[in-house]
Amino acid sequence: MKRIFDLIFSAIALLLLSPLAAVISLIILVSDGRPVVFKQDRVGKDNCLFKVRKFRTMKTGTRNVAKKELSEYGSCVTKFGRFLRKTSLDELPQLINIFEGTMSFVGPRPLIPEEDDIRNLRLKYGVYSVPPGVTGWAQVLGRDLISDEEKAEYDREYVMRRTFLFDIKIILMTFAVVITGKNMSDRD
Repeated sequence: MKRIFDLIFSAIALLLLSPLAAVISLIILVSDGRPVVFKQDRVGKDNCLFKVRKFRTMKTGTRNVAKKELSEYGSCVTKFGRFLRKTSLDELPQLINIFEGTMSFVGPRPLIPEEDDIRNLRLKYGVYSVPPGVTGWAQVLGRDLISDEEKAEYDREYVMRRTFLFDIKIILMTFAVVITGKNMSDRD
C-alpha cells in the first residue's frame, strides 16, 4: 500500500510541480550556475548508499559534512539557497527518488555516510529496515533542534509504529512545521 501511494502521489506531484521546479531551476542557473540539482550519497534502506537529489543550495566546493559540523555554513549557503532551505523547496527533486523507489514520502531522513554516531544508533535500532523519507517522525518532533540520540529514538519509534495512517499524520504535521518554521535551526 505504501509503495503504491508513493508511486502514484510522486508521479502526480512531479507533474503538478514541474512548472515550479522549472522556475527554481532557472533561478539557480542564472544566479549561481551549474549544477542545478545536487546529488549526494546518502544511507538508505538496508544501510545501502543511494544518490539523493536536491536543488543545490550551497556553493560548489562546500565540504561534505552534516550541517551542524559546517562551521562556515553562513558563508556557504547561497542567497536563493537560504530561501529554498527555509521553505523546504530544495527537497522537490526527491520526488524522483520516491518515484524510483529509493525513498518514500515518510521515513527516517537519509544521512550522509560520514554521520557515524547516528548511523550506528540507527543500525542498532533496526531503522534501516525501511526506506528513508523526505519527512519523518524525528523531523516533525524536533528537526534541527534535537540530539542525534533523540533523532535515532524517534526513528526507531517510527519503524515500530509505522502504518499508513501514521504516515498521513506525519505528512500533515510536516506542512505545519514547514509553514511555521518550527524546529528549524537559526542558521537557515
